Amino acid sequence: MPDASAFRLRPASRVATPISHLARKLAALSGWRRYGLAFLLGSGAAATLPPVDLTPLLMVAFPGLLWLDEGSTSVGASFSLGYAFGFGFFLAGLYWITAALFVDLATFWWLVPVAAVGLPAVFAVYAGMALLATSLAAKYLRLRRTARVFAFVIAWVAAEWVRGHAFTGLPWNLIGYTWSGGFPGALAILQGVAWFGIYGLSSITVLAASLATLFASPSLGPISPGRRWLPAITAAFLILGVGTAGTMRLVRSPPAATGIWLRLVQPAIPETTKWDPRGAEKNLRLLLELSAAPATHPITAVLWPEAATPFLLGRDELHRVEIAAAAPDRGYVIAGALRANPPPANVLQIWNSIEVLNGNGDILAQYDKAHLVPFGEYVPLRGWLPLKKVTAGSIDLSPGPGPRTIELPGLPSFAPLICYEAIFPGTIVDESVRPAWMLNVTNDAWYGESSGPFQHFAQARTRAIEEGLPLVRVANSGVSAVVDPVGRVLARINLNAVGYADIALPAGGDRTLYARTGDWAFLGLLLLLALPVVFRLP
Repeated sequence: MPDASAFRLRPASRVATPISHLARKLAALSGWRRYGLAFLLGSGAAATLPPVDLTPLLMVAFPGLLWLDEGSTSVGASFSLGYAFGFGFFLAGLYWITAALFVDLATFWWLVPVAAVGLPAVFAVYAGMALLATSLAAKYLRLRRTARVFAFVIAWVAAEWVRGHAFTGLPWNLIGYTWSGGFPGALAILQGVAWFGIYGLSSITVLAASLATLFASPSLGPISPGRRWLPAITAAFLILGVGTAGTMRLVRSPPAATGIWLRLVQPAIPETTKWDPRGAEKNLRLLLELSAAPATHPITAVLWPEAATPFLLGRDELHRVEIAAAAPDRGYVIAGALRANPPPANVLQIWNSIEVLNGNGDILAQYDKAHLVPFGEYVPLRGWLPLKKVTAGSIDLSPGPGPRTIELPGLPSFAPLICYEAIFPGTIVDESVRPAWMLNVTNDAWYGESSGPFQHFAQARTRAIEEGLPLVRVANSGVSAVVDPVGRVLARINLNAVGYADIALPAGGDRTLYARTGDWAFLGLLLLLALPVVFRLP
């Protein structure tokens, strides 16, 4: 806990601006007020993300955190402060996970507090470690204020990268996604991911927001007008520079179609009834009805969402042939489905899959989800944790081998993605056999009318810009949409809507820098950000 008496502040009479006075007040806070404010600042940072999109709050959240930290009297106090900020950020940003447990509350009621509070409490460690690393760097490298800001940016985005990779990874709500929603002009800035990925855009965003810390100093007293304007100019240059380059990219990439028409089918089947055997046939009738509706253009493929039916199509010829009847002439039904090991053996393994059926009921291609959800689709350390997974069935799902490209006659090749596989940058496309588009099937009905489905769509949309490929997203309920290679949403079916959309598949774009280099581009950006630390800028 910081000791205000040990923190030397200049007399209030020497504070030249209201913002300097505010910085002094924040640095002098102690006890619950200090950590409570950090918690609120973290919650405010979460509000900058979709669907709230209050992006300017970043200019409050990060400077406020760093001014509070100038009052820390130990590295432990810095960790606690960062932890409080992170707890607020993840509590507000991940609350929607608990909605999945209400589908079978009688079984999973005891997991509600674990999901609602326990997960944010664990993920808050990343924010705590970021501020701890900043404090250690400032202490042992004797960093002054500007260098300290750059050290914080490096520590924060490094923590984001680790969070996205460690323990199967959850790169959810990275700060760069503040540009993935509806804030005016955000799409132009989101184009930055085409060059240095979402982690790189997080770096630029956190830096631009954190530079506001230099508008005032709690410990140095008044700052000259020139010193105050320089960080503002630098932050504006960063955002406007990326936005201008992004605008040019959008202008040079007008929408273009391939002439291949697809039908997206969103049945919006409630999760509480989706796996009820008594409603299986009714649910299938709805999918078939939407698929058979008249079309104004010849359809090449009908697309169904993740786990569209409960039937194991490889073992159920009757339903497989019935579904195949929905295939267009010389076309396909591409459906999310559960797949089991081949008969006649008993069902021993199950995969969450995408299967391609032709009009004869033949399964022409399949893809098995590689990145499974812990505790949702399988239970880690099953021998030691005799728990029931959240999804239906008693058998843990098996993972597939990873990214692949599916090639079919008459249809441009595509990269299949199931559910949250679309949130993992740089791991979704087999670049050795580059596809023409990406297909993401998902089921966000688990999460009701929370922020989760909107955040999920925003992150999937970002992958289109990173890879320079169109994204077609088909949800049971959620946001079904078609996104072109620069992130423009060309068609959309909103959350909880029952319906379909016919649209011409957008043409693919050129391979982006990020698609060529992956996170090496992000690493190069981090090395540039390290220069002010190395040279200890004042």
